[in-house]
Amino acid sequence: MDQSWMQKWEEVKNIMVCPTDLETYFTSNEILGKKMETMEVGNVSLPSGKVVVRDPLVSLNANQSPYFIQAPTGNFPVRIAVVKSEDWGDRYAVVKVEFTKEKPVVYREALVGIEELEGVAKDDYFGFAVDAGLGCIADKDVLPFVDRFIDEMDVNNIYDDYFADLFLQSYKAYPKNQREAGDWINWTIPDTNYQIPMFASGFGDGTYPVYFAYDANEEICGLYIQFIDIELALSDEDEDEDEDGDDDQPENFVFLKN
Repeated sequence: MDQSWMQKWEEVKNIMVCPTDLETYFTSNEILGKKMETMEVGNVSLPSGKVVVRDPLVSLNANQSPYFIQAPTGNFPVRIAVVKSEDWGDRYAVVKVEFTKEKPVVYREALVGIEELEGVAKDDYFGFAVDAGLGCIADKDVLPFVDRFIDEMDVNNIYDDYFADLFLQSYKAYPKNQREAGDWINWTIPDTNYQIPMFASGFGDGTYPVYFAYDANEEICGLYIQFIDIELALSDEDEDEDEDGDDDQPENFVFLKN
């Protein structure tokens, strides 16, 4: 790790924090009038603790750099906080990897260690790009097995020819909080025991922040992907109503696989 970058990170790490207590998305039954539910989607395999969060259909490969913060190693439960809305439908707001049961007191953005930190201001974030409507959590040391499997599949479209059926099976087995084509799977890479949870990305394509959560002892207790800031989404919705009188969806709203 470049020492000058690390020095800059130490200067800005408490600026690049999430303004929202993301754990409340998992502990509240309602946020700003929107009903909340939590669902479990199994474990993620982190044999090295080198975490990678990416769009699995676009940029999940062995060349991807993990976050520079070392996470705990092992298999950890993954939960999704679902915001339920007549306007939006059932949308995945936050995804959480639970490393410990300790309460988070600060959420610092997860970075790979090459970002340009000069001039970073409050509420800025780098995030990860979603271009195919999905996110996933994986381990850097697991990604070569993904590459090998996809190479051996030798298909034109890995989603249409392989993953689409798995998402459909997920919907049939667990229809709650999913659309008919399926919105999440917990993929075990064939011929391995490694699990990679995949899930729909909130309102669709865009750039979404990822945070490591720290407890009162400055120990890492979780990893959180924020797909929807409910307060911000409602604020955008109100602005749309003020401008044209219509109850529009948030600006980056996209329906994906359906």
